[in-house]
Amino acid sequence: MRIVFSRKGFDSASGGGPSPIIDRRPVSLPIPSSGYSRTSWADLGLGDHVEHASRGRHKAGDLCHHDPMFTDRGECLLGQCGAAQTHLANRGVGVGDWFVFFGLFRATDEAPHHRIFGYLHVAEVVDLTDCTAEARQELAALDHPHAIGLHARNDTIYRGPGKVATAASPGLRLTVPEGPPSIWRRPKWLREGELSYHDRADRWLPENRLQTVARGQEFVADAGNRAAARKWLNSIVAAIESH
Repeated sequence: MRIVFSRKGFDSASGGGPSPIIDRRPVSLPIPSSGYSRTSWADLGLGDHVEHASRGRHKAGDLCHHDPMFTDRGECLLGQCGAAQTHLANRGVGVGDWFVFFGLFRATDEAPHHRIFGYLHVAEVVDLTDCTAEARQELAALDHPHAIGLHARNDTIYRGPGKVATAASPGLRLTVPEGPPSIWRRPKWLREGELSYHDRADRWLPENRLQTVARGQEFVADAGNRAAARKWLNSIVAAIESH
């Protein structure tokens, strides 16, 4: 079993500021569209939040990159391409593996921090460059940006059961209480050097802390069949599905 810590949503570089926590609910703001999209932030009911988070840089009617996409049927669809998809493929990420989505969030009474806001349990991997026209049309009908138009030569969609959190549970916070956002409370099952892009020994700090890299999208940990990793994952899913 692989667990992918997948960075998504607004931050200072992508969008202009953290996503908000509104009435104790984390609201992940999709990043601006880079080309293929039929969805605006207003379509998602996020227009006011985007204008505030970006300090007016982005408008409610502007198109966004609606990805990951959570459907009313309890399914999540994640598109990936380019170097990030090559990394996932090289690490063997596929059916049966898990994505836990995290991003930068801020409530009015606390500093910006990283927290998990959703999950995807991969049931299918769709290679958009080598799938049937019907399969791509189905995904395009959902307005998924990677199906509307190819972003690279290896566009791929991971799909399966998934859900977004409706409450900012303390158990979903990754950043240590005193910050900064890039220093995490590392899950105890995650051992030094086991997270991709985090090979340097000086990133693995005392007291189960981890200094995360400044940028990057997909951090892969091969947890195998370890009971401790499964227990942690179950607690994350339970926290997301509660309330």
